[in-house]
Amino acid sequence: MAKGKADAKKGDAKKGGADKKGDKGGDKDVKGAQQINVRHILCEKHAKKEEALAKIKNEGAKFDEVARTHSEDKARNGGALGWKVRGSLDPAFEAVAFALPASTTASPVVGEAKTPFGYHIIMVEGRK
Repeated sequence: MAKGKADAKKGDAKKGGADKKGDKGGDKDVKGAQQINVRHILCEKHAKKEEALAKIKNEGAKFDEVARTHSEDKARNGGALGWKVRGSLDPAFEAVAFALPASTTASPVVGEAKTPFGYHIIMVEGRK
């Protein structure tokens, strides 16, 4: 019986036992949220993504304003994608998004991801 328990624990470690400790980028991210209210800026070219990122980080521009001018998707709502549940987004995008803390468009904490859709600058407004 002890062997069965040891095997179960070994299996758990393979599935991401380190994630349970809250490692960044793991399944158990910042406060273990299962839903996030997320915004993004999508750019086809890396250079355009870097330009948008510089406006946010160096010039203090608001995230939603940069999304309206730089995002190549339907960013009419300032890049708002709304509330998304874990497992509903591209895996690379989701890994970054769920690791970010909540912030505001005026003072965003951003992350970056590359997906088949292009280059994303991501921020999270809420978590639950």
